[in-house]
Amino acid sequence: MTIGIDASRAFVKTKTGIEEYAYRVIKHLRDCLGDRSVVLYLDPRVNEKKYIDFKLPENWEVKFLRAPIFWTQARLSLEMLFRPVDVLFIPAHTVPLIHPKNTIVTIHGLEYEFCPKAYSLFERLYMRWSIRNSCRSARRIITVSKNTKNDLVRLYKVPERKIEVIYEGIGDFEDKAQSEKIKNTTQKLQLLGCGYFLFIGRLEDRKNILGIIEAFEILKKKYKISQKLILVGKFGFGGEKIKGKIDSSACKSDMILTGYVSDEDKFYLLSNADVFLFPTFYEGFGLPILEAQSVGTPVIASDTSSMPEVANDSAVLVDPKDANAIAEAAHKLISDESYKNDIIEKGLENVKRFSWEKCALEVSSLLRNKVSN
Repeated sequence: MTIGIDASRAFVKTKTGIEEYAYRVIKHLRDCLGDRSVVLYLDPRVNEKKYIDFKLPENWEVKFLRAPIFWTQARLSLEMLFRPVDVLFIPAHTVPLIHPKNTIVTIHGLEYEFCPKAYSLFERLYMRWSIRNSCRSARRIITVSKNTKNDLVRLYKVPERKIEVIYEGIGDFEDKAQSEKIKNTTQKLQLLGCGYFLFIGRLEDRKNILGIIEAFEILKKKYKISQKLILVGKFGFGGEKIKGKIDSSACKSDMILTGYVSDEDKFYLLSNADVFLFPTFYEGFGLPILEAQSVGTPVIASDTSSMPEVANDSAVLVDPKDANAIAEAAHKLISDESYKNDIIEKGLENVKRFSWEKCALEVSSLLRNKVSN
């Protein structure tokens, strides 16, 4: 009995949310499926052997599938046609056209349905077709939140019985505290002694970067705060508009764009931020909320989509369309020490509900069940 896993998103050099999910789940599945025959399918165009930075069990195989285009729908489909596996696990949305009957897919969110202006028409049509097809084709569907499950049921009429909610995890950050690289991070970023608000994610319309900038401008003008605003991540859809907003802002000199950063720099930035800002318009899960809470940083998040589910009362939830509300929440956190400490304590308690070990164990239970059946 063999389990196949699409690992093409897991072992890329720079990881965002879905890539991080695929990487962490596969890494922790070693402890749950070490006794099983597992094949990891990689795309040589974006994957290299060196990016697999942990040891695989002896009965796990890495297989590079070459294709110039349409890697999933063409090349992975051909692999399933000529060398099928008993169970196929797709950690990132897209089930190949040819697949075993026992296929399990993770659907992370339907951002394109709720933030359509952040995607081109082609992207919206392709993702709608792809995820609808995945939901029809898969024997079981994993969603990373109840909110995403409800979206699939309501918008795409997916039967509830097909869907299993398995939360993402947190917990790998603690190791970064002991990293030797941290010693050089403060000097490299030149932030020691400088208070700041922080956002980490793709700099695009869907992430409400314009709203964050506007809230920061309100804080500067109304409360004369000394903090800077640090925006971490690569530019995405709407990037030119965001750059224009920054260039024309009276607070431009107090905004820092870092681009993509290493895990070590990310840990340092999160650990030392006054407030982590995450008032995005839609999230399938919202892992950065937990990453910030795990290192004792208070979080401002949106009162929409999955974020109230993930944060409960451990973050300050605001209307993402209201820049004044974001600014007022941030000012209260930096001016009321007792309130800030209460939010921090609730955040540290909240993250205990989530772990990659638990996530992988629940995923492996589904995979084992399908192999047995």
